Amino acid sequence: MASEEELFASVDALLNEDPHLPPPAERARLREAAGITQARLAAALKTTTQSVKNWENGRSEPKSPRLDAYQRLLNGWAAKYPAPGTAPAVSVAATASAEPAASGVGPASAPQAPAVPAAAPARPASARPAAASRRPAAKQAAQPAADPRFPHGPLAVLDGDGSAYGVDGIVLDCPATSVVELVEWTLRESGLGAPRLHRNGKDSDPLIVLTAAAAVKLGLPERLEGHEQRRSLRLPEDHPVVKQVVKAKWRLTQRGFGPWARIYRKVHGRERQCVQLAVLSWDALDERAWPGVAEMEPTDVARVLGVYAQRVITPRGSTAVSGLELMTAMRPPTRAVQDPQTGNWVPGHNPGSLGTEPMDPAPPEATPEHPVVVDSGWSGGFLDEEAYQWVRDVSLLTDEECTLPFAVGLDLNTAFLAAAARLVVGLSGPDHFVGPKFNPKIPGSWLVDLSHVEVDPRLPSPFTPDGTRPTGPAWYQTHTVAYAQELGYNVAPLEGYLRRETGAYLDPWHDRLKTAYVDTLADLGVTRDLDDRQFLAAMERHKDADPAMAAVLAAIKATVKGGIGKLRERPQGKRYKEGERWPALQRPTWRPDIRAAVISKARVNMHRKLSNMVKLTGLYPLAVLSDCVVYPSPGASPLDFLPYAASGKPQPGAFRLGPTPGLAKLEGVQSMLWAVDLMEQGYNPARHIKGGDAVLDEGE
Repeated sequence: MASEEELFASVDALLNEDPHLPPPAERARLREAAGITQARLAAALKTTTQSVKNWENGRSEPKSPRLDAYQRLLNGWAAKYPAPGTAPAVSVAATASAEPAASGVGPASAPQAPAVPAAAPARPASARPAAASRRPAAKQAAQPAADPRFPHGPLAVLDGDGSAYGVDGIVLDCPATSVVELVEWTLRESGLGAPRLHRNGKDSDPLIVLTAAAAVKLGLPERLEGHEQRRSLRLPEDHPVVKQVVKAKWRLTQRGFGPWARIYRKVHGRERQCVQLAVLSWDALDERAWPGVAEMEPTDVARVLGVYAQRVITPRGSTAVSGLELMTAMRPPTRAVQDPQTGNWVPGHNPGSLGTEPMDPAPPEATPEHPVVVDSGWSGGFLDEEAYQWVRDVSLLTDEECTLPFAVGLDLNTAFLAAAARLVVGLSGPDHFVGPKFNPKIPGSWLVDLSHVEVDPRLPSPFTPDGTRPTGPAWYQTHTVAYAQELGYNVAPLEGYLRRETGAYLDPWHDRLKTAYVDTLADLGVTRDLDDRQFLAAMERHKDADPAMAAVLAAIKATVKGGIGKLRERPQGKRYKEGERWPALQRPTWRPDIRAAVISKARVNMHRKLSNMVKLTGLYPLAVLSDCVVYPSPGASPLDFLPYAASGKPQPGAFRLGPTPGLAKLEGVQSMLWAVDLMEQGYNPARHIKGGDAVLDEGE
């Protein structure tokens, strides 16, 4: 039996051990729950933002005394923001000890919450009517800590019998018989809404999704008819429902009463009065972004949109609109600052954001119809940073390649999302320079001649979307020019439109969407711990595992492409005249230079992988369409040609399989002879394997 001295010695050894930190994912959750950015935490702990990122992804651990301070802060946050499913800590001391470490938040960080509305009565899911889904209950997504102001979640799907289906199977009784009554019920009784995603941001307005039966009950037509595109249709201003809304002193946005209608009143104090409506039978949920959702039962629609709202953002329009709104929600344009003269807290610029005012682009970054171009008579050319659409010339195919039986397509998971990670973009307006020295750290547009860069003709040129070799000076984004320098060539810009203030604006947007994408894939059985064979098998059946979660995954992917595309939204409508300013130009997020930076980096990343594949395997692609590349193969699986080390591990630098953004998955398999035949006819085999368009949708 151990003696007392031995026992005390063992206990003292435990006391002297370094503090035990929670898992990396929990550290990130606690910080985000507190509304603190990685940069701000780094400043508080007197370290770098990259160090905080490393702590939160498990790459490194802090050392004392920073370790002790970090432990103290995490303990305080854990008491305030317990993990879902755990009881909140009751220790006041633990909470108090965390407050000094989080000092500097200031009065603006603790706005008074509005009074919680009298929540509408909820009946258990078992009591829902026969119209509810008959599918067996599926695995629910992990839920964040509930906000007492929004006890019933971010949204509800209203059916014709007055049942409003929310997240987690909740069903509310909605007595509204008109749109005005619905808006007032939503704000006063429903308990719907979602807390802000950033401490300086705004809470998400509640979303009510109307089934066809609900729309008719509220006096709306079951379908919107007209010769315009469905998403452009609106109720006429003299429609009875529009008149009711106006008479009740509610307002509609400039978009009017369409598939996505926002009904609001001016803000009084801190309390917003706004409700978002979506009408399913008016094609609010586009089939490409939300496959099959419009035809689902109300409970399943609520589940799909609820998971999307919890992981991404409460939908506010098309996925393109939601992608853009997420950027602003993660980087709010203003924060509370104290007026030195009055001592009052007033809105001020939030560093790292795009601010509140729109910014005109440099002429080569604009579109031909933009006022900057038309008014100045600009004729100096434009950026052409677009995704790849390239096919190898048939004459460059070898006999050996032509005898291979298969053409296999590899598609990179959310390639443009991966390109947005740690992407430094301009935050200020462009300044013009003549003959600047190239600096790969300065975002902007450069006029440079890259026609002297030698590239193997069996690979696409990294400098043009169609893969052809440049023929003279042209405008390029910084990443494109930097890649020419990386290849060992001298670059001598003739002109440049460069930005002095820079930042990784898209980082929090990327992080949230990446987590949503990976978590949703995991719900479908595609996890990071699978080997390559298991991964391919899981991807083959993942869409059938749970149609609802598969729809969420499709919506997340559409949010990425649509959000990036909407950074350069073009004018819409037949009445537009060249040189006029269109509505999208009034947004601070109309930033074609940021869109160009994402696409440039994604295309360079693709070319780097193509080159590494040549070095490791000697294989050249048949075609590249956006983020999909087609290779000739001896078998019907990418395992037949991807490079692996003797240990069986994938070779770094080339294409690798996996669920993480930037890694590849099997997109399709075709007959090699069929693919060659397509190439002889001038078609891109990648387009046929992928079965869709690669253009980044500029959205609604």
